Amino acid sequence: MKIFLLNKSLPKSLVLLADQVITTWAFIFTYFIIAHFEFPQMLRGHFFIHVGIYAIISLSTFYAMRIHTGLIRYSSTQDVIRIFSGVFATSILYASVAYFLLNPVYRINSVNVYVVLLINFFISSSILVLLRIGAKNLFHYIKRNTTDKKERVLIYGANGYSILVKHALETSGMGKYVIAGFVEENPSKVDKDIQQKRVYHINEIEKVTQRCKVDKLVVMSEDLRSEAKKQTIERCVELGIKVLTVPPADQWMSGQLKANQIQDLKIEDLLQRPPIVIENDRISADVSGKRVLITGAAGSIGSEIVRQVLAYNPASVIIFDQAESPLHELQLEVEEQFPDANIIVSIGNIQNFNRMYMLFKETTPNIVYHAAAYKHVPMMENNPSEAILTNVLGTKNLADLSMTFDVEKFVMISTDKAVNPTNIMGASKRIAEIYIQSLNNVGLEKLQRISAGGQRLPQTKFITTRFGNVLGSNGSVIPRFRAQIERGVPITVTHPDITRYFMTIPEAVQLVLEAGTMGNGGEIFIFDMGEPVKIVDLAKKMIKLAGLTLGVDIDIVFTGLRPGEKLYEELLNEEETTIPTHHKKIKISKVRKYSYNQVVQDINELIGMNKNSDDYHAVKKMKDIVPEFLSKNSKYEEIDEMKRSA
Repeated sequence: MKIFLLNKSLPKSLVLLADQVITTWAFIFTYFIIAHFEFPQMLRGHFFIHVGIYAIISLSTFYAMRIHTGLIRYSSTQDVIRIFSGVFATSILYASVAYFLLNPVYRINSVNVYVVLLINFFISSSILVLLRIGAKNLFHYIKRNTTDKKERVLIYGANGYSILVKHALETSGMGKYVIAGFVEENPSKVDKDIQQKRVYHINEIEKVTQRCKVDKLVVMSEDLRSEAKKQTIERCVELGIKVLTVPPADQWMSGQLKANQIQDLKIEDLLQRPPIVIENDRISADVSGKRVLITGAAGSIGSEIVRQVLAYNPASVIIFDQAESPLHELQLEVEEQFPDANIIVSIGNIQNFNRMYMLFKETTPNIVYHAAAYKHVPMMENNPSEAILTNVLGTKNLADLSMTFDVEKFVMISTDKAVNPTNIMGASKRIAEIYIQSLNNVGLEKLQRISAGGQRLPQTKFITTRFGNVLGSNGSVIPRFRAQIERGVPITVTHPDITRYFMTIPEAVQLVLEAGTMGNGGEIFIFDMGEPVKIVDLAKKMIKLAGLTLGVDIDIVFTGLRPGEKLYEELLNEEETTIPTHHKKIKISKVRKYSYNQVVQDINELIGMNKNSDDYHAVKKMKDIVPEFLSKNSKYEEIDEMKRSA
């Protein structure tokens, strides 16, 4: 019976009928009061005419105003206002009919109809409101007592949004949540009551948890960037309190918080930093009205570049990748979100010069964001030829074509693994950096010579951006840990001391776009990645966030460093220094310059060895080009040993 009442709503016609019974009864009752309950005299008079006409007007008014169409269980202040408006409109219409029709025609003066209407307004509207409040409370009472297991929750904050969260949890949780109170850091709000719920100080959370048997803390997702609140949340995690997040109230659909919007706190939420402030006007001036080519567009970084670039109204966006299915999914997404944008979808491999030549010829891009790359260290350590073909030759193809087709700006996405590389992937990205820098320098020399002759040609600005790991990217550590936790298998960490820098995908791309606006060509921009994170600590936090106990529910197993992997990443090598920019989170790395002719010769030799499937000598050549490339935990360490002993 309870489940039936919860899942069924009253027919609209029944609600309309109930409203009319109440309003008509209230009118009759008021009429009796004004007539001093003199029934014989009333019945000999025009009582039935009054009641009949009032009922018809009330029914017509309520139907026209659709007062009966709302779900009573979700009645709100707006519904109360509609009831008052309906009763008031009925009274005005009836008073008009009585004055212009009933009194002149029937000479009805037995009672003062206007006094009847005044008293009836308060009686009928009050009963109609009480009916809805009673039905709403009955519904929530049944709902609360239907759920066997209840969870007691605290809500972070004591403001208007917190009250909205309280209402949303009570109405959308099917009785699952019982609000134990609010927690707040503002002393002026502590020890007060909000809607019969106590406000506690955040420092008392441990005592409150024990006294109220709190299971979970609910926090607005927009509050997670505050460092103080983040520390409080981490403290709750340590106490075994599960943390739930809800989106900002303005994102709730139809004013109702949906069950799928109440989510468990993710480790990405704790690693977020205060939002980055970027100069949107500069980016807009840089991108608006331009033809923008994005390689590797289906990847984590590339797809976010697509989304953010489209927001600045480019003339066209060419999204290019070799991964067919992810590219198709991205196409569907951006066409839905940006229906008026000019989006060109192209599939191919950047290793293929002829394919890329035709793409540049057909689309003539003004700006190229080059995010296509092989990035997984162990995979590239075992397949060096592919790392060279994509990360080196592919970048060379794009850079050369950018010069040929007078691209204004070429922005390459690099990695912190290119600094003092210990693996083939990092070394291949460093060689790509060296090439586009040398190409930028030779372009400037050529431009100066041409300028001296009285003619000036366009010069492509080659810009490199360098940053560390991004949260939630394809194949990164966090999705892998999450999958292991879900499967209930031990979490695998390569080394107890391994650390990594982390940055969210949106903020990384924001900085890429910002760096692109300030680059004059030849720079390597490095981003402030914050403090490095110890991977084993990351795993422990993820275990706690999942409500599990380390060593009881799940274990951490150390597997040893993988081929090419090092304990910590760097954003600069020992010979590099930085100079600041106008953005505090972006600095420019001062690196040594390379001769273009020498670099081209070295890369051509490297690609020649690669075509001969000579991995050993190809890797040896990479070490010649990048002297700081020293292999770690790899079969190519013997090359370093031979160099040292030579």
